[in-house]
Amino acid sequence: MRTKLTLILIFSVLAVIFILQNMIMVEIRFFFWTISISRSLLMLLLLVAGFIIGWFLNSYSIHQKKKRKG
Repeated sequence: MRTKLTLILIFSVLAVIFILQNMIMVEIRFFFWTISISRSLLMLLLLVAGFIIGWFLNSYSIHQKKKRKG
């Protein structure tokens, strides 16, 4: 239990350091839309989008395998 708490604390500190070092605003342009967002928030959103896409693709793959077998 103590090891788990220590790891959570270490990762939390690293996450805070990462966020503080990447507070600079970046501009995203897509066709005629322009958004200004902090770099760390952009990375977080892309990470979450990647997890969601991976989860859907994995679910779809499992569904297709079950469909072929049965």
